[in-house]
Amino acid sequence: MYHIIINPASKSGKGLAIWKTLEPVLLEKNVSYRTYISTHTGHVSELTSEITSTASDAEYPLNLILLGGDGTVNDALQGIKDFSKVNIGYIPTGSSNDLARALKLRRDPVELLLQILDGTHSRMIDLGILTYEDDSKIVSRLHKRPESKSRYFIVSSGIGFDAAVCEEALSSPIKNTLNRLKLGKLTYLGIALKQLITAKPVSCKIYLDGKDPFVIPKFLFSAFMVHPYEGGGFCFCPQADDTDGLLDLCVVGNLPKLIILLALPTAFFGKHYIFPRINHYRASSVRIKTSAPLWVHTDGEVYMKSDAISISCLKQRIRFLV
Repeated sequence: MYHIIINPASKSGKGLAIWKTLEPVLLEKNVSYRTYISTHTGHVSELTSEITSTASDAEYPLNLILLGGDGTVNDALQGIKDFSKVNIGYIPTGSSNDLARALKLRRDPVELLLQILDGTHSRMIDLGILTYEDDSKIVSRLHKRPESKSRYFIVSSGIGFDAAVCEEALSSPIKNTLNRLKLGKLTYLGIALKQLITAKPVSCKIYLDGKDPFVIPKFLFSAFMVHPYEGGGFCFCPQADDTDGLLDLCVVGNLPKLIILLALPTAFFGKHYIFPRINHYRASSVRIKTSAPLWVHTDGEVYMKSDAISISCLKQRIRFLV
């Protein structure tokens, strides 16, 4: 039995159309399945929680197929209580698709579905978890305050500039237009340039694996990467390995905005570390304390600002059918 959750709004409303090309394959192969259509923000998490909590022991491990973007996968993770009892198949229908890029998934949805149904290839990959240490009152325009103080992520998390870009992109009317033109990457690049101009640096303390902190007087952002890409193809951490139990950090601060403006396009190719004060670190756990609340994201989903967060990596915690 396959439980298939479909985000019809993904890819500017094309998610449902993509599903209609896949259902005949399941019918032809006489595959047992049940579909669920997400209808509102947070619904995917509610669905995965219901599916995984009501299944009988005989059904484990559950086969869960997700049709949507990175945000759909992120939402699904929040509803899973025991990752050892779930196999996840992912058919990307989003705009950024950084997870699909990192996993090198097939681009043709039908071919990808057939590979998932084959069931002979799977991989265990790392999972990140972020915890808000404070109780910020500044909430995103599209998301309500999360019910839990902690959120899982599978691609990346970040605080500061990159999260501010995600927060604005979530409600950008330009995003849908560019997605229809297959130019979705330009959404993030354009908003990134705007945010860069208006960003006000704050000071920051970063603790790696419980060691004494280092201080960045003019902090712009830090990305905590399980995979190399975020934000529609920015290769912030080219060396990120999704099986090593470590987070790769891209930390940016103490740089003139003009230099950052020059460095930003090079991040598509992972060449941004040639610029001074763009630094790479690796750790299994991280704690960040900033002098003012900044936006925080998990897999591009932004819920609220925070001035104190902790992040850690759970080694090879979840199984993907690929």
